[in-house]
Amino acid sequence: MNFKLHPTLRNTGIALLLVGIISLVYAFFIDDYSHAAHHESMAHAAGAHGSEHADHSAHNRPWAALMVNTFFFLAISLGALFFLAIQYAAQAGWSVGIKRVLEAIAGFLPVPGIVMLIIVLSGVLLHKHHIWHWTVEGISDPNSPNYDAIIAGKTPYLNAPFYLIRTIVYIVGWYIFLHFLKKNSYLGDQSNDWNWWRKNWKLSAGFLVFFAVTSSTSAWDWIMSIDTHWFSTLFGWYVFAGLFVTSVTVVTLTVLYLKSQNYLSWVNENHLQDLAKFMFAFSIFWTYLWFSQYMLIWYSNIPEEVTYYMPRFTVYKVPFITMLALNFAFPILVIMSRTTKRIGAFVVIAGISILIGHWLDTFNMIMPGTVGENYSFGIAEIGIFLGYAGAFILVVGRNLEKAPLLMKNHPMLLESKHHHI
Repeated sequence: MNFKLHPTLRNTGIALLLVGIISLVYAFFIDDYSHAAHHESMAHAAGAHGSEHADHSAHNRPWAALMVNTFFFLAISLGALFFLAIQYAAQAGWSVGIKRVLEAIAGFLPVPGIVMLIIVLSGVLLHKHHIWHWTVEGISDPNSPNYDAIIAGKTPYLNAPFYLIRTIVYIVGWYIFLHFLKKNSYLGDQSNDWNWWRKNWKLSAGFLVFFAVTSSTSAWDWIMSIDTHWFSTLFGWYVFAGLFVTSVTVVTLTVLYLKSQNYLSWVNENHLQDLAKFMFAFSIFWTYLWFSQYMLIWYSNIPEEVTYYMPRFTVYKVPFITMLALNFAFPILVIMSRTTKRIGAFVVIAGISILIGHWLDTFNMIMPGTVGENYSFGIAEIGIFLGYAGAFILVVGRNLEKAPLLMKNHPMLLESKHHHI
């Protein structure tokens, strides 16, 4: 059965994309952020130098809003690619019926990937923003008024050429694996042998090794280096947990939508329960990592580590506490039992909670170190999210239309059709 994107949904996607583009233009060129940034740059040119990252907050805000939403949607698509690779590497049979959904969502990866590359280029090479404090000119020069000894000690890793190379390796590397996994999968629809499946099995094993390294290092580079003085040894795992549960949630909601439109007839409540298990399990895993990171830092009371949580428990207290409730309490209350995992309405409620919660988590990881106290949920933050949502609908819808939803020549197709737990 082939998918056809409903005209209403297509028009909704186009409308949301236009809202996002207008919001982006408004944030960068019309709103007060741009005027404040202009005055800030004039003052800087006149000789006023700020030593704190918050001095650049007006200029950073539209960039930070773009960064929040770019990383959020990049995490969704990358998580789907990881989940797809896991299914091949583990030779899992139950998930065959939803692999086209995984491929379609992973196929969105180039969109936020390209935008992330633009953000990095703009900040690291062109100095159009200071999302990453270590990119401030003179930060590692002892003769500069902007000199920071701690950041200077990190320059062997945090320097523009190496940082840019790593970013390119991440995005291009992920895309190469995605391209060949999808290519082999589509070839499988025209072939009765299993060579394509064996290729994807080997390819997935290689990707998982690459992902194990790059998922952590990209989190260090793009997110942790925003608060350059601070570091956490489990931060990569923390970001991975949020990335994966967000992605699985989007996959699950997409499957439920397709079911509601009379697609995926071979997917039943047993498949839904397995997907909801991942949602529940990784919500708990994320909470465990959050508590482990927070508790150790709070208990040790080391100043350079505690400072990370100070703005999050003061200025950002409302979104911070809300994030914890949505990411932990709701999944516990709604989809803990076997019964509710098999009922679409309960899974949707938990899914919406998880998505909002992890968007707030991304917001809380990026905004304090980039805009300081000058944050809000305004046109830039919400509008860019809506634009990404529109692009996501259009691209994923187009990806679903490219191939039959059922992988008819998959060696484990019957196992998936008869999946029962």
